[in-house]
Amino acid sequence: MDYRSSIYGLGIVTNRIIPGVPASTIASEDLRISFGSLPAWLHAAQGEACYVADYNRECGEPALRVFRVLDGKYYRFYYADQTPFVVDRSGSEVWAEWSVPLTLEDTATYLLGPVLGFVMLLRGIVCLHASAIAIGNEAIALLGPAGSGKSTTAAAFAERGCSVLAEDVVTLDDRHGEFLVRPGYPCIRLWPPAVKALYGSETHLPKLTPNWDKCYLELSHGFQTQPLRLAAIYLLGERQDDGAVIETVDRAKGLMSLVANTYATKLMDKQMRAREFELLTRVLSNVRLRRVIPRNDPARLPELCTRILTDFCDGF
Repeated sequence: MDYRSSIYGLGIVTNRIIPGVPASTIASEDLRISFGSLPAWLHAAQGEACYVADYNRECGEPALRVFRVLDGKYYRFYYADQTPFVVDRSGSEVWAEWSVPLTLEDTATYLLGPVLGFVMLLRGIVCLHASAIAIGNEAIALLGPAGSGKSTTAAAFAERGCSVLAEDVVTLDDRHGEFLVRPGYPCIRLWPPAVKALYGSETHLPKLTPNWDKCYLELSHGFQTQPLRLAAIYLLGERQDDGAVIETVDRAKGLMSLVANTYATKLMDKQMRAREFELLTRVLSNVRLRRVIPRNDPARLPELCTRILTDFCDGF
């Protein structure tokens, strides 16, 4: 049986329901995902390593290795917990499997982030490692490296009634000088300390999967289902004890920040990289970029949201 859903503007057909992603009517079948098995020909195919993560997991293995297979017609992702994915060059088909004690929920955490971020790149859409919320009829992105508080800040905005547009993957859909953020899925993934900061207890939200500490916040009534124009990007900096600061960003430093926070940068060929650089340069010309230095105290998150909203409204 097939299941249909929409993620990042793609009509997706799967053989199992993707956890956290509701079924929906789709206009076209853009991507087919097969859970539970890899292509039969894969075992005999030669692969060439094209990326090895520069950090290891607790088991001592690189967090991720990626191989080009059959002269680049396919890519094989291999995570340290032995979760593999295969992606075809056109970004129209994905295979995934896992071994006990891992589950479909574990596999979906990789799929909805880095794997689909790479699929979008193959399909010509550059994506930022960011979260996005809706402010009126426009979107703002919360950008930053892992651990900077993107998802936590997005959840804090959701708590004050703002709709969330995307978590983890923010598309830069180029529309003649404007850039659209496509809707992701109605869920925010949060680490227990973030859950405690937002709700007072680490156990307030259910776990994403029995094998991870991360929890999930369902956004059934606070999710933006239509794409919106990206109007501003807020780059989350290192926290400090003093009051939150919002400041302008030098153009050259801003460009490097965007480059550092795109998906699959190290898997790009020269043509992809050149296109990404040109697109990000135009993003800076059309989208306001600001740096945010939050406070250390997580109890001040509502204040940070207010500061960002005030800065955004004052800038337009």
